[in-house]
Amino acid sequence: MTEQTFKAMRRAMVESQLRTSDVNDPVILEALLAEPRELYVPQERVSAAYIDRAVPLGNGRALNPPLATARLLVEAAPRAGEKVLLIGAATGYAAALLARLGCDVVAVEEDEALLAHAKAALKGNKNVRLEKGPLSAGWKKGAPYDLLFIDGAVEELSEALIAQLRVDGRAVFARLERGVTRLCVGTRTAGGFGARAFVDWEAVPLPGFARPKTFTF
Repeated sequence: MTEQTFKAMRRAMVESQLRTSDVNDPVILEALLAEPRELYVPQERVSAAYIDRAVPLGNGRALNPPLATARLLVEAAPRAGEKVLLIGAATGYAAALLARLGCDVVAVEEDEALLAHAKAALKGNKNVRLEKGPLSAGWKKGAPYDLLFIDGAVEELSEALIAQLRVDGRAVFARLERGVTRLCVGTRTAGGFGARAFVDWEAVPLPGFARPKTFTF
């Protein structure tokens, strides 16, 4: 497949998947058109890089569907110069988009194979720092952050992640509730953290965020 083929696929993704589903911010669309998503999938799956579903990456992980990541970006409203904590870096696609939007990104990933792919794909990108560690722990050394961006679905946000947001900092993520995935946006306040769902949409589950089991009779 040629560079022109991928460019046409990227244009089709934006026009048929994203613009028709409330992704209309011109700056975000420009970033999505410019970033080669095919770099962030296994070589044997490049033909599926722009489909409207998750792309398997191996070891039970997958790249979020384009619309899920794009809708999270729109709700996050990242601004140039903001400090972003990205959880679930996977192969680096969301980190690259946030960097194109002018953010300084700390991207956390715990899977070594995915981290190696991300390092290769993001080589030379000075706006992204990749860190290895448990996703639910975040990266406390870089806190506080203006934005928490979780590129996947969780059952429950960890207190450790919320604590790494500055007061008035925003968070976007997908919440998994009884088999339904809801994309959410929230804000940390002096009194705590609150979030609201804005759309039900497929997002890939991330490890380490299962809700604790409760005892029932």
